Amino acid sequence: MDKPKVVLGVSGGIAAYKACELLRRLTESGHDVRVVPTASALNFVGEATWSALSGHPAVTQVWESVHEVPHVRIGQEADLVVVAPATADMLAKAAHGLADDLLTNTLLTARCPVVFAPAMHTEMWENQATQENVATLRRRGAVVIEPAVGRLTGVDTGKGRLPDPGEIFEVCRRVLARGTHSADLAGRHVVISAGGTREPLDPVRYLGNRSSGRQGYALARTAVARGARVTLVAANSELADPAGADVVRVGTAVQLREAVLKAAADADAVVMAAAVADFRPAHYAPGKIKKKDGEEPAPVELVRNPDVLAELSAGRARPGQVVVGFAAETDDVLANGRAKLARKGCDLLVVNEVGEDRTFGSTENEAVVLAADGSATEVPHGPKEALADVVWDLVAGRLG
Repeated sequence: MDKPKVVLGVSGGIAAYKACELLRRLTESGHDVRVVPTASALNFVGEATWSALSGHPAVTQVWESVHEVPHVRIGQEADLVVVAPATADMLAKAAHGLADDLLTNTLLTARCPVVFAPAMHTEMWENQATQENVATLRRRGAVVIEPAVGRLTGVDTGKGRLPDPGEIFEVCRRVLARGTHSADLAGRHVVISAGGTREPLDPVRYLGNRSSGRQGYALARTAVARGARVTLVAANSELADPAGADVVRVGTAVQLREAVLKAAADADAVVMAAAVADFRPAHYAPGKIKKKDGEEPAPVELVRNPDVLAELSAGRARPGQVVVGFAAETDDVLANGRAKLARKGCDLLVVNEVGEDRTFGSTENEAVVLAADGSATEVPHGPKEALADVVWDLVAGRLG
């Protein structure tokens, strides 16, 4: 089989050196990559590096190798174009259809999915001109990944950092897998909860569960690749932040409720994939509970945590908002799932069987997605990304 053809555009920002890692991941995973840097990008990483790592000459101008008509052919033949880093200048040129070098010509001739990974100072990213350019590109079907928050050039810190190259690669992989239908969630804001809440008993101990957050993170990654603006409310997960997602970290069920309700205020869909504790200790011991010889420990009194899924379903923040729940069951899986769907009032409920060696912590899953209209969609055993895509297919169909 022919290798998927990827064009890696590199514009002139200090983060250009990180694109070398993205290039390595793309080539080592079997993609045929051609690097098209801008002239200013070569001030940060030279042509020899791009050519050596990709196996193709890296050219910047339409006047090189004219007999091959590169300003048309490169874009026409690509299966994916990814621009990383995408500077404010590059986003502006792409949004307005300018074509003053080989990369901007390639963007105009591409008929494949296009991914932009912006990197710039916070003020430049937040400027109204940049935000309008980003909105224009997204409206046209491009996937524009939200930049990360962190250390920028010099001593500055804020939003504008290029996401981790490994996470950008995951977005590219998902976009390639979906092809021209990759941006069906463009213009949508989705909220996802992931991980497992922990309810403190004392400064050392807590009541928790085995959730790793992998399914919620898979939902976040696939939603980004499908063009959505993603807010990920992560409870006690050690996984790397998905590129393009705004991550809100929480610990307890009460904190998760507050974060989810706030983010859901303008969301088109909310997917509650987190394992939220049903109960918490009624009393928190300010000091470590000591073991005493000859004495049994005092019983731990529990109180109910708020039912976030039911609250979301009953009080939807906006008309047409789609609410999705998850049900982790150990027996009578479908019967318990249908009862929970009716009780919670959500649109979709993802039901799976869990256990010590099943689902939790695994990279794979299988489930049945029950719908309020009575339909059921079986998802066979496979990567959690596959289940995530099925969930978003069902959500997209309900969003219209």
